[in-house]
Amino acid sequence: MRSVELLIVGAGPFGLAIAAQAQASGIDYLVVGKPMDFWRSHMPAGMFLRSACDWHLDPANVHTIEAFLRISNRTPTDVGPLSRDFYLAYARWFQEQKGLAIEPVLVERLDRVGDTFQAQIENGATIGAVNVVLALGFLHFAHIPAELAGMLPAGRYAHTCHLVDFAPLAGKRCLILGGRQSAFESAALLREAGAAHVHICYRHATPRFEPSDWGRANRIVAGLAENPTWFRDLSDGEKEEINHWFWTEGRLKLEPWLWPRLDHPNVTIWPETQLAACVEQADGSLEMCLDNDAHFAVDLVIFATGYEVEMGRVPLLARGNLLGELATANGSPRLDEHLQTNIPGLFVTSMPAVQDFGLFFAFTISARVSAQLMGRGIQQRLSKGI
Repeated sequence: MRSVELLIVGAGPFGLAIAAQAQASGIDYLVVGKPMDFWRSHMPAGMFLRSACDWHLDPANVHTIEAFLRISNRTPTDVGPLSRDFYLAYARWFQEQKGLAIEPVLVERLDRVGDTFQAQIENGATIGAVNVVLALGFLHFAHIPAELAGMLPAGRYAHTCHLVDFAPLAGKRCLILGGRQSAFESAALLREAGAAHVHICYRHATPRFEPSDWGRANRIVAGLAENPTWFRDLSDGEKEEINHWFWTEGRLKLEPWLWPRLDHPNVTIWPETQLAACVEQADGSLEMCLDNDAHFAVDLVIFATGYEVEMGRVPLLARGNLLGELATANGSPRLDEHLQTNIPGLFVTSMPAVQDFGLFFAFTISARVSAQLMGRGIQQRLSKGI
């Protein structure tokens, strides 16, 4: 059995950032996971990011997106808005420049054995580790409201993270439930892929098509490196103000480059409505009924309903012996200032850290500071011989 000081589970942006931090700190580490797999397999080709070039991955600020651009004599203006494919190319370059140690396999089970951890890998191998970072991303937390799914026939709906190839939907009619960026961008990509008609249904008013201002988020996240308990130490009212501001920038606005792609007869927007009923017709179509008495037929329903953290849904935890010991609140792990759980040596980052560190941790803006905070905690443990 191979043993390491640090096992990083997940090779997305947060996993790559902590790997770079560990390597720079001389920590014996290993990353397990298929590099950027969620981005490759669960985000559609043609998607654009809402972030800019300053949301890079390097805690040392060396292998930045701007450094990546310089090798091809490009500037941030040349590549905005950033595409998924561009970001994947940057992540691959980042991995190569850092020489990160990654094994593209999945962990099937994670257990604690005494004071260390054992990870069972899909190829049958076992890896022992003094510390483990779970940089799991979003996949296991895809949220489909049960009350809406219960109205629909089995096999006639999908979440956006499981429907990324739109070519087979050419000539089909689709209903998207949800009214934020992913819903509208999916609608644009569907229409461009030849969908016969796309309906978008959501309970709120239509977000504004205008650029988001992430300047405040950049300052807050940078500050967390020096004061990691800043968010959790705020009063409930202060947290609400921060979350409301972030919600305004991230959810009450849509990127302005989207609207020209949606202003089309084959796209119908249904704001301030919700699904009331669905009846499967003899020809296989789905007759949709909204609560404003609108009726129309579709072939598929797509849930753009986001993600909700529930650690019990993570397979490697559900199969192991850690869940019963893991302290959680509202499905999320309770984390200390180093993103360490109540289980010594087990660290969790990305979306599950939102509750203790703020909504910023659902975005790659936090990958660098996350790596710095966890790196300090892991070094402290190793310096004590733990």
